[in-house]
Amino acid sequence: MIDRILTVGGITLVSRVTGFLRDILLAAVLGAGPVADAFFVALRLPNHFRAIFAEGAFNAAFVPAYARIRGESGDRTVRLFTDRIFTLLLTSQVVLLAIALLFTPGVIDLLAPGFGKDLVRFALAVDLTRITFPYLLLVSLVTLYGGILNALDRFAAAAAAPILLNLSMMMTLALAAFFPTAGHAAAWGVLIAGILEFLLVAGDAARRGVLPRFCWPRFDAEVLIFLKRFGPATIGSAGTQIALFADTIIASFLAAGALSALYYADRLNQLPIGVIGIAAGTVLLPEMARRITAGDESGARHSQNRAIELTLLLSLPCLVAFLLVPELIMRALFNRGAFTTADAHASAVTLMAYAIGLLPFVLMRSASVSFLARGDTTTPVKALFAGVAVNVALKILLMNQYAQAGLAFATSMGAWVNLLLLVWFARRQKLFTVEPHLLQSAAKLAIAGAALAMALFVCERPVATVAPAPLRDEITLLTLMAIGGVVYGGAVALLFGKEWLAAFRRRSRAPAPDVSPDL
Repeated sequence: MIDRILTVGGITLVSRVTGFLRDILLAAVLGAGPVADAFFVALRLPNHFRAIFAEGAFNAAFVPAYARIRGESGDRTVRLFTDRIFTLLLTSQVVLLAIALLFTPGVIDLLAPGFGKDLVRFALAVDLTRITFPYLLLVSLVTLYGGILNALDRFAAAAAAPILLNLSMMMTLALAAFFPTAGHAAAWGVLIAGILEFLLVAGDAARRGVLPRFCWPRFDAEVLIFLKRFGPATIGSAGTQIALFADTIIASFLAAGALSALYYADRLNQLPIGVIGIAAGTVLLPEMARRITAGDESGARHSQNRAIELTLLLSLPCLVAFLLVPELIMRALFNRGAFTTADAHASAVTLMAYAIGLLPFVLMRSASVSFLARGDTTTPVKALFAGVAVNVALKILLMNQYAQAGLAFATSMGAWVNLLLLVWFARRQKLFTVEPHLLQSAAKLAIAGAALAMALFVCERPVATVAPAPLRDEITLLTLMAIGGVVYGGAVALLFGKEWLAAFRRRSRAPAPDVSPDL
């Protein structure tokens, strides 16, 4: 399992690196002004709906169902189930797309009401949203195909698909002079990426012989069970998106640049969340679902503990860096072209606020698998909505005094509430056990993280002093990354011993029971 997590995480890391290159170009071309704000709203809207109806809710309900049906009834039954779900998904997305394209001005007025006072941002947001929204239809199908492949332990194509988004947007941004605005160039890059992602993942599914086909939908027992679980999962995903919608709505009333600061800070915060947290959850869900189907409860819990251990190991350096040197990171990555030093400062403060919630963000996926792998999509919704309530309440309280940084801090507090409730519910139902080895590892990793924090605190100013002026921030950041890598890696090796990683990998490789024939 750890090998698969590292594979998905490695591909996702490539995606995030190309994403940073894209954002560097985006910052240089768009900056953090009105055009950037309009584009980020246009980008957020299809992403919000994707998270509600596709990635979040769909995978939570579909992957365990696919694994169960395949294990219990075989390939023919699971193929019929997949065809029917494909037909329902495609039909619903076509209807949603038609409604969105017809009523785009009303959608913008509802979700970014502050733009109503700025006719330029409003009109531009409408134009760009009509370009980007079809991306939702394409990426929803990508999510279905990716879910099928994930259930078959095929993770590479779905994990690599976002790389195409980054490359496509970089290409169109490089040709921005040929578009009405740089925002139009970026928006067309999103739509082109959706087509490329669809072709990539559909091609892999076709090679595996699992490409779903259009058929007349029939609400048999398996489809009804899926929809019964999809409903709470959709509500849960909607809860998360309510908080993000609140960010967009509130930030639209703030000064120009607030939405952009949220975007750039969140992009950095999403690096460990995507590379580590989501990768672990993506691999852990089918792993635990198979073990639970085979009656191997202890093996499922062991896999969950190992995933959490790996998540902590890889995410702590990001947490320390985001809290101690956020402004240096922002200046080194984005401070060029239309992106100013003031923009870097605003984004850095926002990043610090997001970092407070980084640990729950990366652990929530692994924690929620306790329920999702057993077909329970309702319990995570309870934890999520409690977190959303705290999140939105704090946003309203903090927006006037702390602007977008207050919004990010509220998001972090909501994540902590969500995670703590997930753990509490799981322990109350005896679905999750913290192994002694996990507690020992967490304590040692905390010591290693403290050593890293001390190294960054002591070295930042001396390194910046001797770095040459033209690339001072970039050289300082790279030097601190090298120092931090040596200090953190050395501390981990000293505390755990050189045999720890090998033993860790051996423990994680305990084979899952064979519950069905291979396709």
